[in-house]
Amino acid sequence: MFMLGLILAGEAVFALPFHVARFFRPTVLEVFALSNTELGAAQGVYGILAMLAYFPGGPLADRFSARKLLALSLWSTAAGGLYMATFPGFVGALLLWAFFGVTTILLFWAALIRATREWGDDHEQGRAYGLLDGGRGLLAAVLASIAVVCFGLLFPDGYGAASFDEKKEALRAVILGYTFVTAAIGVYVWYAIPEGGPGDKVDAELWNPDQENVSQHILRVLRMPAVWLQAVIVLCAYVGYKGFDNYALFAVEGYGLNEVEAARIVAIGSWMRPVAAIGAGFLGDRFTISRMTVIAFAILLLSDLFFAINSPLPATAWVLLINTLLACSAIFGLRGLYFALFEEAKVPAAVTGTAVGIVSVLGFTPDIFVSYIGGVLLDSSPGLAGHQHFFWFLATFAALGFFASYTLMRRLQASSPVEQTVAA
Repeated sequence: MFMLGLILAGEAVFALPFHVARFFRPTVLEVFALSNTELGAAQGVYGILAMLAYFPGGPLADRFSARKLLALSLWSTAAGGLYMATFPGFVGALLLWAFFGVTTILLFWAALIRATREWGDDHEQGRAYGLLDGGRGLLAAVLASIAVVCFGLLFPDGYGAASFDEKKEALRAVILGYTFVTAAIGVYVWYAIPEGGPGDKVDAELWNPDQENVSQHILRVLRMPAVWLQAVIVLCAYVGYKGFDNYALFAVEGYGLNEVEAARIVAIGSWMRPVAAIGAGFLGDRFTISRMTVIAFAILLLSDLFFAINSPLPATAWVLLINTLLACSAIFGLRGLYFALFEEAKVPAAVTGTAVGIVSVLGFTPDIFVSYIGGVLLDSSPGLAGHQHFFWFLATFAALGFFASYTLMRRLQASSPVEQTVAA
């Protein structure tokens, strides 16, 4: 019940700020009356507020129980969903995503990652984070598939024949559905997760302000080189994940699919998340997390380069699907791996929350710039050319992630466990 609560909460809290725009982007742009650049700017504001919230969220997670922090975040985010269903304009969208940036991160993210680390033992971190992100992916795929099916059923004469009002009401139904799920999972978390944590480990390792003040607690983490390398790895992996938001529009403008067909391909790609995250986690426990991270970045780099160089041919949607599945295997595999690196790098468990906060401040900055840069590239070069420019952008970060993860792997291989502990 504890892990199920983490899985459900870990995906539901991000459904409203991310799923709606990811799976129904063309309709969101039309109904909200936004350009690609404006939607990117709203999501960029989310990233700015999230970046500011990651750092203070770390020490909070080291001091307070996951139960309270997660439930409050879910209920606050659901309240934002009610406003989202009113379809505010550009200014309202900026305020909405700013609100989501606080509700989904400040009390939530570090608490989720710390609780997951404590759930798994020293030799099962890969499977712990793999199960977390794989389970989150399964929930995302189920919710997305249901939403796409319901969305399609609301257009009995087909999407192309639908009026603006019909599209508006269909999107409202999707938003309210996600809002209800988010609030309901908040109730489950409140009753399923105990006040302390899994066993006595949480209580024994919570930060004690009588022994170490906030500054000392943070400085202890800032001196760990592995934490900074891990931050770069998370940054590059998250750029790839944010790039996935563009795949539905790429299917429409690059391969000529309609909006419903494009949503189906993205939903199918999302089904790779549980398989890739759990599989990568178990393989990481077997062959080391750092080695699997290097392999995942290599796959992602090849996939991005294919889309950047290749010009789509008529009736080749199967090529789009196959390479989307390949990219998703790497993107979601990395999500099941990168926080498991804490254990391999010998980051002390007692400072996990603060380490997560520091890594996340840098690692999740793509929330600020990827959507905005993508919008600018697409608007400045409409059609296939803009999408190819965007995939070159993604490939650059995949290459950087490959070199950062390779550097960390060699560093960990060269250090004995004793040396790693002394360095930390």
